[in-house]
Amino acid sequence: MDIRIKDIVKKYDGKTVLNVENLCLSKGKIYGIIGPNGSGKSTLLKIIAGLEESTKGKILYNNQMLSKVIMKKMTYVSQNPYLFRTTVFKNIAYPLKIRGIDKEFTYKSVKKIMEEFEIDNLQNQLATSLSGGESQKVVLARALIFNPQLLLLDEPTANIDPNTIELIERTIVKINREKNITIFIVTHNVGQARRICDEVIFLKNGTVIEQGKTEDVILKPKNSETKKFLSLEYHMS
Repeated sequence: MDIRIKDIVKKYDGKTVLNVENLCLSKGKIYGIIGPNGSGKSTLLKIIAGLEESTKGKILYNNQMLSKVIMKKMTYVSQNPYLFRTTVFKNIAYPLKIRGIDKEFTYKSVKKIMEEFEIDNLQNQLATSLSGGESQKVVLARALIFNPQLLLLDEPTANIDPNTIELIERTIVKINREKNITIFIVTHNVGQARRICDEVIFLKNGTVIEQGKTEDVILKPKNSETKKFLSLEYHMS
């Protein structure tokens, strides 16, 4: 799904927290949004997902305004994802169930994606009893099971172990390449952005400071604000 963001402004109590003049995202790429806390990363993601309204401006999805049809083609995963109090299998199968997909196809699809995320041994376990890393795998599997055109991820690997992070990153890239899904990921991990993103967008104070190919932005940033942020990130890590 191609996305064009035009003159998006978001204000809270009269204070501007987001001001994005022009941002174009091409179908099939993985985009990373990086920037300091409070820079508007999550707000931008929620506006794209249709979960928050902008104060002004517009977003076009394949040259169309947001609608119920468009929303059914995208999925959003928050920092603190919600799981239903039922089995792992039923959690992952839910998007197919509400779309009326037959049981045989649903079973095969769920089994396949559980294998990719290495959670097939958990299919009958109560989803709300899982560890943080296991929960994140289930949420991502559920988000991807219906082959969305747009996947929006807000810190999908925060506070989980390195092995799980590696698996999730690998699976995200694999599905992106196989399904040509456009992926938008908010991350505080610059290393993660470099590993999996085709392009990176650096936000500060709600404004896009720099955008470009990942290697160019992270290794050869043009803007002094980007350089300062990256030097701090690498120093802290």
